[in-house]
Amino acid sequence: MLNQQNALLLIIDMQQAFDSAVHEFGKIVERARIMIESAKLLDIPIIVSEQFPQGLQRTVDVLQKALGDIHYYEKTEFSCLRNEEIFQAVKDSGRSQVLLAGVESHVCVSQTAYDLQATGLEPIILADVVSSRRPFDKQIALGRFRADSMEITTTEAAIFEILRDSKHPCFKEISKLIR
Repeated sequence: MLNQQNALLLIIDMQQAFDSAVHEFGKIVERARIMIESAKLLDIPIIVSEQFPQGLQRTVDVLQKALGDIHYYEKTEFSCLRNEEIFQAVKDSGRSQVLLAGVESHVCVSQTAYDLQATGLEPIILADVVSSRRPFDKQIALGRFRADSMEITTTEAAIFEILRDSKHPCFKEISKLIR
């Protein structure tokens, strides 16, 4: 089960250039915003990657606003863990459960998930916060994750699993985000 003290949120390449290219990008951005705001309330660390921002632009404005003052890790590698700075940030967090959100499901998200698994960390794919240009690519990626025993869940399920109880101090504020 997800645990507040073990969780880390990794936002992968949710950049402006993908707005018109990625299937249902607006929907995954909205779910990512909810996950980011919930993670902040729960003191869950957040790491954000940007794939070649000089060409693909920066993280979308709505997520930048939700993230506030945070470091963005620029990368050219497809897997976040093949970028030394990001890999070090993940290690330094001391967290073992890595919630994955971003694009594209079958490339950067997939390669990051497999590298996390190979290093002994637990990738947890937020199915409603990942996408690809073609829906079929996302379906294949989710199928591969399932076949390789990775956890797949949704934003809301992950948040309530972390909360565990309606008496959690953040429950009311987070409930307002989800509605």
